Amino acid sequence: MPRPCLTRRAFVAGLAAAAASVRVRASELTPRLSAGVAAELDAAASWATSHGARLGACFVEVNTSVELGGIAPGVAENPASNEKLVTAGTLLRNWGGRRLLTTALYGSVKDGRVAELVLRGDGDPSLTSADLAAMASALVARGVREVGAVLVDQSVFDDAFVPPGFEQQPHEWAAFRAPVSAVAVDRNSVLVVIEPSAAGTAARVSFLPEGFVEPDGRIVTAPRGRPARAVVGLAARGDHLVAHLAGSVAEGQAPLKYRQRVEDPRLLAGYALRRALATAGIRCDGSLALGGANEHAELVVHRSRPLAELLPELGKNSDNFYAETLLKALAAAARGVPGTSAAGAELATAWLKEIGAWDAGTRVTNGSGLFDTNRLSPRTLTRVLANAWREPALGADFVNQLAVGGVDGTLKQRFTRLAERRAVLAKTGTLNDTVALSGYVVGPERRRAVAFSFIASGVHGRLAQARQHIDGVVERLADELWATNDVAGARAN
Repeated sequence: MPRPCLTRRAFVAGLAAAAASVRVRASELTPRLSAGVAAELDAAASWATSHGARLGACFVEVNTSVELGGIAPGVAENPASNEKLVTAGTLLRNWGGRRLLTTALYGSVKDGRVAELVLRGDGDPSLTSADLAAMASALVARGVREVGAVLVDQSVFDDAFVPPGFEQQPHEWAAFRAPVSAVAVDRNSVLVVIEPSAAGTAARVSFLPEGFVEPDGRIVTAPRGRPARAVVGLAARGDHLVAHLAGSVAEGQAPLKYRQRVEDPRLLAGYALRRALATAGIRCDGSLALGGANEHAELVVHRSRPLAELLPELGKNSDNFYAETLLKALAAAARGVPGTSAAGAELATAWLKEIGAWDAGTRVTNGSGLFDTNRLSPRTLTRVLANAWREPALGADFVNQLAVGGVDGTLKQRFTRLAERRAVLAKTGTLNDTVALSGYVVGPERRRAVAFSFIASGVHGRLAQARQHIDGVVERLADELWATNDVAGARAN
């Protein structure tokens, strides 16, 4: 006779039994899943237990909201980047997919000169140096030939530009840890380009946007065939960065190009704008500073793509900068300026409670899931997925932003056997100690869909094995859904 889904108390008891070498089979805990899927889940749970790890899982039939089963479905753990599912849902719930974000130039033109040119934005994470160049060209079209001071107005966001949790790794300079600001360019990162020259001479090192990074030292060009040992150590220096250069690159090798985050992002877009003005032929002879909140004479405006077109950066590409910036932009729009990360987290919390997806132990602190800040349960995530699938205001935009197994995004190299069916739509999550995967397994023509969520914790050093076990369960579920189109109707032995 089928038993009820595993409760938190039963899960704790199950761990104790496993510790006493008495295996609790997943098939006994998930009576509404087929025997084949339950066997795969059992194998994954046994692997986790045998390695001192924890596995949580939950499955929900999205059309009926029936929970098909799971292991510790209500236990909240660090969800890693699966937190972005909550962020995406919160954004769509409050804004809808057509929302645009704006960045504009303000000032008064007199005889072809703008004494103070103000750059202001409301949190567009997609703004690039190329966009600023287009805005500079638009100024030329308006007859602007000279600009005095350039002011960057960051007042739409507060000054806490390091998102919650990011302080846990202050010495990480990779672009995935970039700070956020209301006016941001190139994801608040700088492009480092190292080009070898002739052996024995200094390599050419450049930073884009120009002027924001002050080089110190040099990188030598070594003879051909030598391994590259270039070192670029970034450090804050006032409102910009200094780069301590050392090491070497080999003559004839391809240029090295990579992105690094900035420390204080508030004037970065100003540096990029001044370069764009000069390139467009506009003389800029004044200072660069923060300010300009009282200037409202709009000269040029740039609008982002609709939110629905920005969200794949969260779901498919797992971009932390987009997630944190958009959630803070929503906070500013919904709760008033300056927008704060805390207000964004409150909006996400309110949405989870509104849809009945709040479990004991749930904690939302940032929007990206980076580092050790948030706690979500697999049940919470499957309820988010099920609600988004059924809710017209979220549905298509939410589902379309997810990575497709074997096709694109962070799942391009996973579920390749199922790529033609496009049967797995999901969000990945990876931290040093966590592997997560939450999404949908969809049947032919999407007539049926099962929402699933896995969080494997305590898997440091075994991330690949954890993914392999999780993927095995998902693939078996997909095979059976396509074979029978009735997973919920298949009963475990």
